[in-house]
Amino acid sequence: MTVLRLAPAVGDAFPGTLLALVTAAGLRGRTPWPGTAAALEELERSCAEDGWRPADESDPRIEAWHAAYRSFGTNPRRVRPSVDALGRRLAKKGALPRINPAVDTYNAVSVRHGLPAGAFDLERVTGDIDIRYADGSESFTPLGAPDAVENPAPGEIIYTDTTGVLTRHWNHRDAHRTRVTEDSAHVLFVLETLRAPDDGPLVETAATELAELLAPHADRTAVTYLDPARPQAAVRL
Repeated sequence: MTVLRLAPAVGDAFPGTLLALVTAAGLRGRTPWPGTAAALEELERSCAEDGWRPADESDPRIEAWHAAYRSFGTNPRRVRPSVDALGRRLAKKGALPRINPAVDTYNAVSVRHGLPAGAFDLERVTGDIDIRYADGSESFTPLGAPDAVENPAPGEIIYTDTTGVLTRHWNHRDAHRTRVTEDSAHVLFVLETLRAPDDGPLVETAATELAELLAPHADRTAVTYLDPARPQAAVRL
């Protein structure tokens, strides 16, 4: 069991925070996921043919994240929230990356709904996960750079377990250690908003869609929520 905790200081600063926690156990990442492939292709087709565009920084969903980044000293046009970076890539190149089925699935749901999303291999997480302000002593090894070590700036919002930082700048980049691969069998997916009064139903819809895409390729899935009124949640392998 892994417990996630939203620090009171973060909840006080961002009272509209709402996280959907989608867990999948027994994932099978080395088989075809046709539902995910279709979801990605539909997004790309809509962008190319229907005039649909992913949410950008003029959208209130993304604008809220830009404001949050600025509040803890991060320039969101240099270091972009994950959904903003993905949406810009789709708008510019007409395609989203293909990484592996689990990652592709949360990327599709993220861009479709304009919500940041990420995931952790729970078998590589140590202890519990805290979402809190960094104090500057923490270490972070970025995804794709296993030999690099960074230190988040004091006041930056991070996800961290008992070993180190799992994400920097709240949701900009994940750690290499807990990355999700084709062989990750027990995974925690996270969808986020800072605008729960407006976007709470959207988060629930996105969480349901994500769970439904995962379900044919997992032994079981579950959804729970974390917010300032419910600042702690337990997820199980």
